[in-house]
Formats: sequence, structure tokens, C-alpha cells
Amino acid sequence: MKLSQWPEAERPREKLLNLGPQSLSDAELLAIFLRTGIPGFNAVELARQLLVEFGSVKRLLSANLGQFCQGKGLGKAKFVQLQAVLELSRRYFESEPQSKTQFTSSSFTSEFISRRMAGYSQEVFAMLMLDSQHQYLHFQPVFFGTINAAPVYPRELVKLALSYNAAAVVLAHNHPSGIAEPSQADKHITLRIVQAMELMDIRVLDHIVIGDGQHTSMAERGMM
Repeated sequence: MKLSQWPEAERPREKLLNLGPQSLSDAELLAIFLRTGIPGFNAVELARQLLVEFGSVKRLLSANLGQFCQGKGLGKAKFVQLQAVLELSRRYFESEPQSKTQFTSSSFTSEFISRRMAGYSQEVFAMLMLDSQHQYLHFQPVFFGTINAAPVYPRELVKLALSYNAAAVVLAHNHPSGIAEPSQADKHITLRIVQAMELMDIRVLDHIVIGDGQHTSMAERGMM
């Protein structure tokens, strides 16, 4: 059945306008992006099929060009459009918060960093810099790596923190596997960074590991 034949309250666009985007399912949101279906599938049915094929929204959104174009009803034009939407979203979340924003809780900090690091398919190591009152100074992805690892150099992190006159920092990196469990390598590099920062009287407050819809605070876990 064509979407135009659905009851108006059940059509994704009308539903979004009346109830807000949070009321829509993953398939309904994807259907709005797709705009049209293919023979035998309306946009919502096609969206559902694509989510089954790719396994999740994240896998669909992080697919490369070749993987993406294998999906039914998808091609280069849709891939370009999607990448533009993702980049706009990233730039929106990367807009600077007010300088007086205080990072006083692990949950607030983790949510802030998770939004900033959404959408990366490779491992990225980032640092949040704060003043002596734990007020925001700057957030920056610093090292980019392969799907499995990013090279991290403590000296470069210290130089960056000093350039913003940071009194404290929060480290963060993502696990493209989706599992937010710190590894032995994560623990080792954290210790090295803490030792390097201590020489400059800069506190490392936490190291947050970002997974798929989850995150782990190494400070809360007593790992640093």
C-alpha cells in the first residue's frame, strides 16, 4: 500500500509534524530520508528491509560507499545526501558550548562526549579541556586511526592542553566494535598520559570509552 493511502496520523511526515521526531521509529525516520520506495515496497517497508539487511541504524549510517550501494533502493546520490546530513549533525554537536558550562558529573561529561564522537567508523582519541573550575575550554579529536586502533602520543596531548591553559582534562576514545569495555592497552596509555600531565600540574579527571549506545568511565570503575 502506498504511504499516501495510509491514515494521515500514521504517515511519517505528518506524524513528525504533529508529535515530534522522537515519536517516530527508526524505520519511519529512515523512510523520511529515503522519500520514496521501490516497486513492491513503500518507503517505510523499504526502510524496515534496509534495517534488517544492515542490522542496525548505526551500521547503515557508517557503511562505506560500496556497502551502502548494495542496499535496496540505495545509490551514490543517497550516499552523498546521507554523508552531508551526518556531517551537518556532527558540526551541530561540535558547536562550542558556553564557556561557563561546568563539567561536574561523569554522566553529563559522558553524554557530551558521546554526542561529539558519534558517527566515526574508525577509532578516534579525543580530549576535553577544562579550567580550574571545570568549566569548558575546548574539545578536540586528536588522533585518528584504523578501525581497531589510534596511535596516541602523550606529549602531543600535553602540548594541546597547555595551549588552552587547561587545568584539567578528560580523555575519551571510541571502540568501533561497539563494546565500551576498557582494554589493557587503554589502561596502559591512560597511566602514561596521567604521568605526563602531572609534570605540568594538569589533572586527568577521567577517561571515557565510547561504545554503541553505551560508555564506560574509567574513573568510576577505579581504573585510574
